[in-house]
Amino acid sequence: MAGLPRTKGWSLLARMSDTGVLVWDERQPRQREAYDNFLGNAIAGHLRAQGGLAVRSAGLDDADQGLTEAALDASRVLVWWGHVRHRDVPPETGQRILDRVVAGRLSLIVLHSAHWATPFVAAMDHRTREDARRLFPGNGGERVEFEFVEPENRYQAPAADAVVTPSYQPRKFPGGLTRVRVHLPICCFPAWRADGEPSFSRTLLPDHPIAAGIPAEFSLPQSEMYDEPLHVPDPDEVIFEDRWPTGEWFRGGMVWQIGRGRLFYFRPGHETYPIFHLPIPLRVIENAVRWLAAESG
Repeated sequence: MAGLPRTKGWSLLARMSDTGVLVWDERQPRQREAYDNFLGNAIAGHLRAQGGLAVRSAGLDDADQGLTEAALDASRVLVWWGHVRHRDVPPETGQRILDRVVAGRLSLIVLHSAHWATPFVAAMDHRTREDARRLFPGNGGERVEFEFVEPENRYQAPAADAVVTPSYQPRKFPGGLTRVRVHLPICCFPAWRADGEPSFSRTLLPDHPIAAGIPAEFSLPQSEMYDEPLHVPDPDEVIFEDRWPTGEWFRGGMVWQIGRGRLFYFRPGHETYPIFHLPIPLRVIENAVRWLAAESG
């Protein structure tokens, strides 16, 4: 890609052939303000042009919502965009995707407003349960019982002063019993602003494969502001950090281990801005696809 040179050590991944990639897009009409043929198709077209990837594009209104067993089985990486129709994807679909991620058969890339996407929420809940059992292992014969509490309203942003979720409230009882009340993550943040102003980012882990060829600092001319804290389990790696001149900041690129698989969340976006026509976001997604595909299976 012009302006973003390939780096040493990338040739092995670049030569990978027939890596199945499924780009899933809600395909809402407002995307037409920035994309002639939907946002997901723009990403899929870019990935397809890079070589070594067998890329397909699917949407919410396709048969079986574009997420048939055959489509998922043929994919090593699933790239997901959603915004206003998260509720239309049932929990059973999220579980089918999560099962593949946990087994190491599929990796997931979640973009921007898909922080409330059904498979992302399922993955964050799963990671929270894993973290809870690591934090409270029941050493020395102690018995530990967990109560996992769903958010009262899954699709309502938290208040700025709300307790950050997931949260853990242990209570000890006689006889060596500990009960832990775990509030599952809301998977959102207290503030956002879709004013189309620039964002400014730093690459925190320049040696990470997802950051290959990405500048130490970069800006995007238009991007929706998201402000911390994002209510999710602590990520294993934070690759990018985003900031705005008005003082907000956000962990712009994060990786979690989910069972035997991995998940990468990438913040830049809003469907009315041409984010995924720009070299840096597209390079990040390509890097993530190739790295996750190499790590899975």
